[in-house]
Amino acid sequence: MIRKLHRRAMLRGMLGASAIGVGLPLLDCFLNENGTALADGKPMPLRFGTWFWGLGHNPGRGIAPKTGPIEFLAECQPLVPYKQHINYFSDFNAPMDGRVSAVHFTGWVACRTGTVPLRGGDIPDPTLDVLVSDAIGGSTRFRSLDLTSVGDPKDSYTLRSAGSRNAAEISPLALYQRVFGGDFVDPRRADFKPDPKIALRQSVLSAVMEQSKDFEKTIGAGDRARMDEYFTSIRQMERQLQAGLERPDVSEACVRPAAPPDAPVGVELETVTVTHAAMTDLLVIALACNQTRVFNMLFSQSLSMVRRRGEAHTHHTLTHEEPVDSKLGYQAEVAWYNVKSMEALARFIEPFTKVREGAGTLLDNTLIFANSDTNNAKVHSVDGVPVMTIGRAGGRVRTGEHYIGGGDPISRVGLTVLQAMGLQLPSWGTASLRTSKTITGMLA
Repeated sequence: MIRKLHRRAMLRGMLGASAIGVGLPLLDCFLNENGTALADGKPMPLRFGTWFWGLGHNPGRGIAPKTGPIEFLAECQPLVPYKQHINYFSDFNAPMDGRVSAVHFTGWVACRTGTVPLRGGDIPDPTLDVLVSDAIGGSTRFRSLDLTSVGDPKDSYTLRSAGSRNAAEISPLALYQRVFGGDFVDPRRADFKPDPKIALRQSVLSAVMEQSKDFEKTIGAGDRARMDEYFTSIRQMERQLQAGLERPDVSEACVRPAAPPDAPVGVELETVTVTHAAMTDLLVIALACNQTRVFNMLFSQSLSMVRRRGEAHTHHTLTHEEPVDSKLGYQAEVAWYNVKSMEALARFIEPFTKVREGAGTLLDNTLIFANSDTNNAKVHSVDGVPVMTIGRAGGRVRTGEHYIGGGDPISRVGLTVLQAMGLQLPSWGTASLRTSKTITGMLA
């Protein structure tokens, strides 16, 4: 009979007169009988993330217009090797309720917040990744890791509100230093000891919380409400620091990587592709080491300024200025950029499939929400904005299907995703985007 071991088990021996211990990877003997949870009953870590690309697909060139098993067309061909991991959603709309669309903005905001903005820059509700990070992000060192490939930290589509955009990392080297630099304590080391600065920070926050009790007695109701919101964030920080005092559960892929070379940042496609790949690989190791469970990756902006090296026209410029080829029936140069975007998404998915976790992979224990900003970039359509989910969320999600919405609100996808991540929300969205209807076939 195979003996089940605690995940903290070590191999112990003697080196000279000193006892030493060597931490073990996430072996089968640390898991339950079917490899779906740890042997002590603790579930496998669940992760959530988003991935964004700008300007969608040429009309009719992304996916075959039929429900059932996914059949990718020309511009999504790079995703074919991973179609069993993907769900694709088409013909889900963003009803405007009489408002004017803020081009290259309304579409992604509706997808990620369940709300149509009043104007460009208006984010009245938190993006769905923030809701998930509030639920599961507090048990790790980083509540979330927010990354962009295009060289501007403001190109981040994760927000708590319009005034609290989460700045994105723009450099693989900066990302490495933040996650695996001086404050990183290798969780697989036998002599694991948390950074003593963490305990000091935690004690300072605890002292602040104690003082707040007396302070709140002296202020009015309105100020107390604002202070309560402030101290909620302090409590979240406390929980974050507590996570840093405990050895995290890690998978076998948790190996401190070598620092990437310092590289230029910018919007040239060649640079963007290299940056995206390097950040992807660091992110996957950070997830394997349980440094975070939530992430956001932006490949190109909604107003995609990505361009080929030496070319003056950007991807966005071409969507408006390149004529539709009379023989092909689509914009050929735009199509080239669209394929490159899907190649990047395939490159993002691939390392998730290589990390083994129990009976499955890191991707099996992850749910990725991937979306663009427009269905037809030439006319700025916000109906039918392409959305995908990738991964099985620890077995909570069925994959490999194309769902056609028939004009239903795009918020149905967001609500389904939030429920799959364990949020007990009976409905989500506002105005005509408010829905209590999930995509039931997707939930296992």
